[in-house]
Amino acid sequence: MRTLFLQAPSFDGFDGGAGSRYQAKREIASYWYPTWLAQPAALVENSKLIDAPPHKTKLAEVVAQAKDFDLAVLHTSAPSFASDVKTIEALKAANPNLKAGLIGAKVAVDAEGSLKAAPVVDFAARNEFDFTIKDIADGKDWGSIRGLSFRNANGVIEHTADRPIVENMDTLPFVTPIYKRDLQYQKYFIGYLKHPYISIYTGRGCKSRCTFCLWPQTVGGHRYRTRSVGHVIEEIKWAKKAFPDVKEFFFDDDTFTDDLPRAEAIAKELGKLGVMWSCNAKANVPRETLKILKDGGLRLLLVGYESGNQQILHNIKKGMLVDVAKKFTKDCRELGIQIHGTFIMGLPGESKETIEETIKFATEINPHTIQVSLAAPYPGTFLFDQALKNGWLDDANAELVDENGVQIAPLHYPNLSHTEIFNSVETFYRRFYFRSGKIASIVGEMVTQPDMMKRRLREGVEFFRFLRERREAA
Repeated sequence: MRTLFLQAPSFDGFDGGAGSRYQAKREIASYWYPTWLAQPAALVENSKLIDAPPHKTKLAEVVAQAKDFDLAVLHTSAPSFASDVKTIEALKAANPNLKAGLIGAKVAVDAEGSLKAAPVVDFAARNEFDFTIKDIADGKDWGSIRGLSFRNANGVIEHTADRPIVENMDTLPFVTPIYKRDLQYQKYFIGYLKHPYISIYTGRGCKSRCTFCLWPQTVGGHRYRTRSVGHVIEEIKWAKKAFPDVKEFFFDDDTFTDDLPRAEAIAKELGKLGVMWSCNAKANVPRETLKILKDGGLRLLLVGYESGNQQILHNIKKGMLVDVAKKFTKDCRELGIQIHGTFIMGLPGESKETIEETIKFATEINPHTIQVSLAAPYPGTFLFDQALKNGWLDDANAELVDENGVQIAPLHYPNLSHTEIFNSVETFYRRFYFRSGKIASIVGEMVTQPDMMKRRLREGVEFFRFLRERREAA
């Protein structure tokens, strides 16, 4: 079937694509690659991928192409679901014969509810959906395709048996040729990565059991399944030739450092290629491994610290000790590895005192840059069930974002209100960045790296605009 893979237009500046862990409008313009759409697109011959948000593609432009396809596969999320359904309605109005379905965590955990809420949607591919979509595109009978929820000829919703997860990750084709074919890679920005950058997955799943984390609990699972070292290196070699001006490769595995010997092996091969790269890591990587990664071209680690309060880390099953995280951060600094640290306000156990503790922790360890998010209880996560059970989540705040796509504070506690949690984000940012030492560091970076001057100035304007819009929303 002629297949369109689509990340539909939604909120202006909405970073909610098929690769984003937090579907929301960011402090500064940022877009992740739609890897979860590119992967099945690579399996389906004559497919096309449209990633509307970063390319600023309007709905009318997408609808104009509806007659070119037999099948449309859209990635959806809890915040964008209603908008994505409207897109399918528009596509089918232009092409009544079009079959349309959804993928993503939203439908993976509630295929039945999603289909009932959206009669225009023909199917939902659950969990790890790559080969499910390929089977549909190949014209197989839907009732014989595992991992599929669909409407039969009588309009009745049926569910086939679950599809086993992919064990041999090398059976998945490279995604970078799809990037090259269908995307303008210069459109993808992440504030802490060099530009232009390319991101790929070298494995799926995460050993950690963080109660809030979306992908491992809904699609990827808690076992780290990896591509072979040779398979990863071959894709990097291909991408280096295809994107000669790319400055950095990012490995978007939930925790690339879950398998330390493999991470070291990949780093040694990347070092031979002279590649600059970054990845997601847990704040417990031993110094000897960090040195091997650095020697192999590692520039930056994205580290989820989440909180500086040990009890909150226990509450969310982070499996991390504050003292270990401090030593790890010190090791990275001494080895010349930059850190982008991520923190979350409003996790279970949060109070005014723990917010203060986390801000002090962040300023003490002083990562190069930070991201502060609001605790988001996505359906399908332990945090969502916990919030419902304890009355921390109410209907008025269950959408996770406001009408502009900006994160709201959906959770509240007896000793901490929605508003207090929401306002803590701006307080955190101001106290971290508006320090003389941090300001001097940023200015120094701009002076010594001319290519960063224009970028940091643009990001500064966007950052202050974001804070102003948050205050107006509050």
